[in-house]
Amino acid sequence: MVRDIERKAGNQMDARLQTLLARGYRLLEQERKSKHKLYSFHAPEVVCISKGKAHKRYEFGCKVGIATSSRGNWALSALVLEGSPYDGHTLQATVDQVRRVTGLESNLLSVDKGCRVHDYQGAAEVHIAGKKAKTRRLKRLLKRRSTIEPCIGHIKNDDRMDRNHLKGAQGDKINALSAAIGFNLRKLLKGILLRLYWLQLRRTITSTWSTAVGHAV
Repeated sequence: MVRDIERKAGNQMDARLQTLLARGYRLLEQERKSKHKLYSFHAPEVVCISKGKAHKRYEFGCKVGIATSSRGNWALSALVLEGSPYDGHTLQATVDQVRRVTGLESNLLSVDKGCRVHDYQGAAEVHIAGKKAKTRRLKRLLKRRSTIEPCIGHIKNDDRMDRNHLKGAQGDKINALSAAIGFNLRKLLKGILLRLYWLQLRRTITSTWSTAVGHAV
């Protein structure tokens, strides 16, 4: 098919057709053990990410660095990482993104075991999950690391980050950022509605109590 397109196009081949033909040759030349494979013809930025799980060994898409706050589990960063970099080599970029978004400096970072060898050069303490804590406070903070897992699940499933309908690498960044914003907005709306519910319930109880006391007198 590639040879037939080249023969029929001749000298009238434009830049878009040249790009598609280059992807076609790349698809033909890649083998099972080749690196930087082409997994999607119209989305060449898609990579294969090894999950290391029995039920889902691989995922296809892009890697996103998620950071949440130690209190409230607010999503502070949703940074798209091009390619499939090692988790430890993404820590510095994720912390820089948190600093740009919040304007604050973190004093303690709790990360997963994939960041044993990390590239972070800041002043914050980096604690790896599974590490034996020496104090009760540190033990409590290390347990906070596991709370990010359900947050990631909600962002991927409830806020639709797992299915991107936007094209290109820029679309991946917009989709990840929009999903994190939606996650925070849902938490904020839930808190407001819960607060209004308790205020209404308090008014109802107070009104009922005043009526009962009036009858008793």
